[in-house]
Amino acid sequence: MPNTLNTQPNLARPDDFYEALIEMHRDLDEAKSQAANAQLILLLANHIGDHDVLLAAMAAAREGVTEMPATTPA
Repeated sequence: MPNTLNTQPNLARPDDFYEALIEMHRDLDEAKSQAANAQLILLLANHIGDHDVLLAAMAAAREGVTEMPATTPA
């Protein structure tokens, strides 16, 4: 398996995954929701294990949000 980040669609059941992700957050307050996200990130990072792939994923995630338009408080 190559040590590169796969950014192509790769989920067998993306809609089911998204539904499960939303369900994971159901009835959690903001702090617990953020903690659940952090736990999920660390579990998946441990599963991936490859440092270079994880660095590439972090860079891609940051780039994705820095390209988003800034939001203004309501």
